[in-house]
Amino acid sequence: MSMTKGKFGVTKEGAEVTEYTITNKNGLRMSCLDFGAIISRLEVPDRDGKLGDIVLGFDNVAGYEVNGCFFGAFIGRHGNRIGDARFELNGTCYELEKNDGKNNLHGGTPGYHKVMYEADATENSVTFSRVSPDMEQGYPGNLEIRVTYTLTDEDELKIDYNMKSDKDTICNPTNHSYFNLKGHDGGVITDHNLYIKANGFTETSDDLIPNGTIVDVTGTPMDFRTKKPIGRDIEADYGPLHVAGGYDHNYVLDKTEGALEKVAEVSEDTTGRTMEVYTDLPGMQLYSGNFIVKEDGKGGAVYTKRTGVCFETQYFPNSINIPDFTSCVLRAGEEFASTTIYKFV
Repeated sequence: MSMTKGKFGVTKEGAEVTEYTITNKNGLRMSCLDFGAIISRLEVPDRDGKLGDIVLGFDNVAGYEVNGCFFGAFIGRHGNRIGDARFELNGTCYELEKNDGKNNLHGGTPGYHKVMYEADATENSVTFSRVSPDMEQGYPGNLEIRVTYTLTDEDELKIDYNMKSDKDTICNPTNHSYFNLKGHDGGVITDHNLYIKANGFTETSDDLIPNGTIVDVTGTPMDFRTKKPIGRDIEADYGPLHVAGGYDHNYVLDKTEGALEKVAEVSEDTTGRTMEVYTDLPGMQLYSGNFIVKEDGKGGAVYTKRTGVCFETQYFPNSINIPDFTSCVLRAGEEFASTTIYKFV
C-alpha cells in the first residue's frame, strides 16, 4: 500500500489543488482531489491484469470547476432532489436554490464538489474536511464535514461520511462518480450487466420528484433483481423511463435498516471487471447518464449520453417533505455516519 501526492493545477481563485493517489497491493489505484473531494481516477485491472481508469472525469481543475454532470463529485448537503426547493423543519420554512426547474438538485451553490477541503492522508486513506457554514445553500446549522476515501487490499473503495451540526438540519450526502467498466473512454454502458437488490422504486412526478408512492418492480423494465444488461429495457414503452430519458430512479433497497449490505453488482463481459455496491442507507439512485450531451474528458475522450453509470447511495429524494420516508434530519449535536463501498471482485 502506498500514497503519493502531486500538483493538479490552480483554481480560478488561486488555490493550489493537490491530487492524492493510493495504490494497493494488487495494483488498484485511486486518486482524489482536495478541490471538491472529487474522485478523479480509479484504475482497476481487467481479467488480464491490465489497468484501466473506469471513472469519468477531467484532466484539469478548469474542467472540474464547471462539471455540469458532477463527474466524481462529493454531493451535499442534500444529494438528489427536493420538491419546490423548500422544506419545513421545526416550524421554519427553508427556501433553497431552484436549480432544477422549480426544484433543488444536489444541494445548490456552492456545490460541495466546488470548494476546497483540508486533507489528512495516510498510506491507504484521505480524509477531506471543512465546515459548511450556517445557511450555506440555504440549510441551517454549521455542519462539520468529514468524508474519507479508503482503498483496501481487499480491492474496496470505501467512502465514510461523518457530519455533525450545531443546529437541526438535513443531511443526505452521496458520491456521483460515473463508472464505465470498459474504461472511462469505453463508450456506452448499456452492455453492462446489472443486479439491484430492490423490490421497488419511488414513483415521481414528471419533474422527477418522488410523491410518496413506492412502485413494485415486478413485471416492469425497472426490475434488476435478476442480472441483466442495463440497455435491455432502457427504451421500453414505460412512463418512468420516458420521463427520465432512461434510468434516473431511486431504488428502495431490500435490506436491513441501518446495516451495511451488498445492494448491487455490475459487470462487463469484455474486460471481466465486476463491481459490487454496499451501503447502510435505504436508497440508491441508478442514473444511466441520460443527460450527458458532449463533455471533453480525460485523455481526449468525449463523453456522451449513457457513457457512464452512477450508483448514488442515499436517503430517498424529497424525503424531508414525505413523512412516510426514512428521515434525513440530523439533530443538533448528533453525528451522521454512513458508509458506501465499491468493491471489485
